[in-house]
Order: sequence, then C-alpha cells, then structure tokens
Amino acid sequence: MNKLDPAERARILHLLCEGQSIRAITRLTGASKNTVTKLLIDAGKTCMAFHDANVRNVKAKRIQVDEIWSFTYAKQKNVATAKAAPDGAGDTWTWTAIEADTKLIVSYFVGGRDGECAMWFMDDLRSRLANRVQLTSDGHKAYLEAVEGAFGGDIDYAMLVKIYGASPEGAKGRYSPAECTGARKERIEGNPDFAHVSTSYVERQNLTIRMHMRRFTRLTNAFSKKIENHAYAVALHMMYYNFVRIHSKLRMTPAMAAGVSDRLWEVADIVALVEASEEVSSPKKRGPYKKSVE
Repeated sequence: MNKLDPAERARILHLLCEGQSIRAITRLTGASKNTVTKLLIDAGKTCMAFHDANVRNVKAKRIQVDEIWSFTYAKQKNVATAKAAPDGAGDTWTWTAIEADTKLIVSYFVGGRDGECAMWFMDDLRSRLANRVQLTSDGHKAYLEAVEGAFGGDIDYAMLVKIYGASPEGAKGRYSPAECTGARKERIEGNPDFAHVSTSYVERQNLTIRMHMRRFTRLTNAFSKKIENHAYAVALHMMYYNFVRIHSKLRMTPAMAAGVSDRLWEVADIVALVEASEEVSSPKKRGPYKKSVE
C-alpha cells in the first residue's frame, strides 16, 4: 500500500489547518480525497487523545465559554426530507472554553446545544483546571445547571446577557441579526470581578474557527458530511491553535503561555504523533509458519 511521506503529510495537515477544503487540497497536492480524509481522521483521533492527556492541571484565572454553530449533512430544517441522513445530521454546536490571559483553549466539545451537552462540557472543563477561576458565559440557560453541577460553589461565575432590539430596516437579510442595544452583567455564583465579565475573547475565537476550518464557512458546500469527521477536524484545529500557531499578541503559542508546553511545535510534530500512534495500533507481523516434525 502506498503511504505518504511525513513531509507530504505535514503539508496536507497544514493546508487543512489554514482553511483549505479537502477538494482544494487534492488539487494542490495531487493526493486523493480518500487519502486526505483518512489523514484528517487519523490526525483528529491523535489530537483528541493528546489534548485529553496533556491539557490537564491548567492554572487559569478567567475562563470565557461560548458555542459556535455549524451543521452536518443538512441544515436542521432539511434533515427530515434529506436522503439517507446519517446520525448526527442537522445543527452541530462546538463548545469552547478559552483562558483570557494565555488564550489557551482549555476544553472543547462537539454536540448539540442542550443541557446534557452543557453538562458534558462543564464536567470536562472542571477536570482540566488546577484552581478556582472566574467564569463568564452568555445568557444560555443550559449553563446554569451545568456550572452548578460541575463546580458547585467553587467558582466565581457571571453571565453576560446581551439585549437585542429590532433589525434595522435597511439591513434585512439572511445574516442580518437584531441590533445589540446593550448587555447586562449578572452574578450567578461566588464573587466575580465585574470588570472582567466578558466574552470578547471567546467570540473572537469563534472567528478564528471559521477562518481556519473550511467546513465552518457559511454559504459553501464545504460543510461536514459526518459528525465524526467534524469532530476530528475540530480536534486538529485545536491542537494547531494551542501548540503550533504563534499568537500575534503573546508572541508565543497559547500552550507555551499557559505552561502546558515548553517549546514551539510544528505541524511535523503532529505528524510524528500520528505515525507513533499507527505503530502502536498496527498489528505485529507474525513469524513464518513452521510445521512441527514428529
């Protein structure tokens, strides 16, 4: 079986991490669509495992959380009439938790936007923190029970509830949201510092996600066809963002700023992790069969 060399693998992964679609990568590199997809899956699984094992005991001060929308296979309103829609088709939400100072993505979760997913997300976030933090979310009600269940009273938690008015008459359209007329800060638990009750950093991170993952770009045919592949693409992006991409303000990667990593990673290091995982999972060759002689 033909196998891409590490340099070509690194090139493909780098293109994926910089917002290229799978079909565009096939045109640029000559690799087949199946080859690119399989590499994405392998890299996504490896990045999931690495994040789960290494982004632990994070010393943080202020965490901001939010959810970003996308869809899998078909938009939710079209799932009922779609042909052979797979499990997980429809609205897909990516939950993210970012540390305000180091910009580290401490936790992420791909799923729905209901209370159960909120609890999964918050439980995972709590397991990765080393100390009490100040947490800010938007006004999504699912956070209330989820934060209480994960942290109890051991958190300083506030909500930033945005107030919307009617859309301007001259801005009616498919992506013309109602005008934000203000925001209200609400203390939910503990003693949060209202000067730092904000979701600005995590909302800016939403833009980074849409810019660096083609399947998040609106009004294209680059949307995810399978929920599993969507999750693998998110895992690869988070690994790239935390460990490889130098933050313009920090002048280092978020992982270095947070003390999670002591060096600057390259995409080739992700490839090395993938290949190490393949060696562990691949079955060992059996020795030649020897017929016993009586």
